[in-house]
Amino acid sequence: MGKILWQPSKQRIEKTNMYGFMQYVNRRHGKEFRAYPELYEWSVTDIPAFWASVWDHGEVLCSSPYTRVVDDISKMPGAEWFIGARLNFAENLLRFRDDRVALTFKGEDSNSVSITYAELYDRVGRLAESLREAGISVGDRIVGFMPNMIETVIAMLATTALGAIWSSCSPDFGIKGVLDRFGQILPKVLFTADGYSYGGRKIDSLGRIAEVVSRIPSIEKVIVVPYVDPGTDPGRVSNGVLFEDFLSPGGGKDIPFEQVPSNHPLYIMYSSGTTGVPKCIVHGVAGTLVQHIKELRLHSDVKRDDTVFYFTTCGWMMWNWLVSSLALGARVLLYDGSPFFPGPDALWKLAEDERISIFGTSAKYLAAVEKAGVRPMETHDLTDLKAILSTGSPLSIESFEYVYRSIKQELCLSSISGGTDIISCFALGNPMGPVYAGELQCRGLGMKVEAYDAAGRPVVGEKGELVCTAAAPSMPIRFWNDPDGEKYRNAYFDIFPGVWTHGDYIEITGSGGVVIYGRSDATLNPGGVRIGTAEIYRQVENIPEVLDSLVIGQDWENDMRILLFVKLRDGLKLTDELVQRIRDMIRMNTTPRHVPAKIIAVPDIPYTISGKKVELAVRKVIHNQEVKNRDALANPEALEYYRNLRQLDT
Repeated sequence: MGKILWQPSKQRIEKTNMYGFMQYVNRRHGKEFRAYPELYEWSVTDIPAFWASVWDHGEVLCSSPYTRVVDDISKMPGAEWFIGARLNFAENLLRFRDDRVALTFKGEDSNSVSITYAELYDRVGRLAESLREAGISVGDRIVGFMPNMIETVIAMLATTALGAIWSSCSPDFGIKGVLDRFGQILPKVLFTADGYSYGGRKIDSLGRIAEVVSRIPSIEKVIVVPYVDPGTDPGRVSNGVLFEDFLSPGGGKDIPFEQVPSNHPLYIMYSSGTTGVPKCIVHGVAGTLVQHIKELRLHSDVKRDDTVFYFTTCGWMMWNWLVSSLALGARVLLYDGSPFFPGPDALWKLAEDERISIFGTSAKYLAAVEKAGVRPMETHDLTDLKAILSTGSPLSIESFEYVYRSIKQELCLSSISGGTDIISCFALGNPMGPVYAGELQCRGLGMKVEAYDAAGRPVVGEKGELVCTAAAPSMPIRFWNDPDGEKYRNAYFDIFPGVWTHGDYIEITGSGGVVIYGRSDATLNPGGVRIGTAEIYRQVENIPEVLDSLVIGQDWENDMRILLFVKLRDGLKLTDELVQRIRDMIRMNTTPRHVPAKIIAVPDIPYTISGKKVELAVRKVIHNQEVKNRDALANPEALEYYRNLRQLDT
């Protein structure tokens, strides 16, 4: 158990949504819960009663109520949730129709613009009417190749208002990456901006989209949002039309929200695609909505007066998660651009200017701003900031301490972990509980998460596989083009049949928190001892000369040896003294088995477009194996730095 970095006061605890929900459960079920561990234990013991309470407490809008919460919580995959209910996702996100600000958009080099809940409802209704007139109906796929902007949210809401299915990817994807995703689901309509901004550059999108449209014949209409060029010509793309020209001219009408069953497809998400063609993961309406309401309202303490921000693209599930904050009436802040433009404090200036109260980002970003010497506590007014959320990779102890030392002392730092697979989280924040250095505060309510040892036994205080031993509403309803469910079963249930295996290497601590050690498929195993890559990253991040690093295992002499690749600050070289200092740091704070056999300097570390290190791809390169779908990488050229390295021959 790490040291306590923050503890909420009794007054703060009693103002949280989590505390209010606990009192609601106590009244409804005759309980006397006083703390989170008791509430959690009940939530995974009486799972139907828990999710029924979330549905009712969250005031889910539906035209027909459910007759049964779940058919069988032990049935994985295939459990059916909220049987008999009919509802609409967009209707739940558009329940507020007043003059409060719903969405604010800020481009990296432009002024912010906002839209109220009333205006959002009107524009969604007009777009939905236009899509209906264009022949879109229940079950059709509509896709977005868009920056994280207001029109993207409007397009998603109009799509789901009709009972159609929304899917999106980031505009920095290459042509093959887009085709690998959208080409599988055969969309009828594609939304695109003419480009996007990053690091002070304007990048064109229409050239790639023209190629994509020519190779996906199902696309009947391309709706273009002028962004980088106000005078953009939609005629550059076959069947292109400007967003404003496509909008129905009418206004002030009630939206006829299509009522669909609970398990109706809502979103199609994609696996990273770094080891093969991306899997198309289908998430249902009710499961996604109820899980997001739980995580945002309870675990993140989102309220009507909050401004919620997450630095994300539309290709990462955190975008879908962020936008669900509309169901709680909060202001959602959208951003397009580099987090370091025009300077490393860009997002903290945004937090000050827009009075962000809940700030979401990645562990990689927090480590990078610390390395850049950014100290927002001294330079920016963050009075409104009450929580920081971090995900994407394990947050190091040093980053936990940096937040409280250099950003703000009085806030809840919630490291959260889940994934595209469940479009939500297995472990999250708890606004009623303390923050321990290096730990995710808690397992999510209703998520029966365990750490399994190799024999499939749950362990506490030991490292093991992250598993979920009971069904949860946001597990995928299916994979696209997987009629017999074989791909789905193989993805999560082939290690422990009937138990979801997520692919993370974790420890459940005595305090009920969770420590993430990295992906279990990238776990190192020198001499038969399992080592999580995050254990090494945490030590290397303490070396000021190192900007970034990557750890893999190399097959060597009938065993495995650890390789550490480091990206150094500009102008520095990997000297013998620096190598020794890195090794000493790792040895002193872990074990001798953690010390890399080789430490090698490289110009860059490869990442996926959603910001995750690609340890497996580098491992393939050094073993002369093919790396498929390089378009899933943000910087695929970086892989070449690892090919034919002479240092690996001895």
